[in-house]
Amino acid sequence: FAIREGGRTVGAGVVSKITE
Repeated sequence: FAIREGGRTVGAGVVSKITE
């Protein structure tokens, strides 16, 4: 799945979002 973060789409984004 992909989530939107700051207007950009990132795959595998949950871990990335929490880390950031």
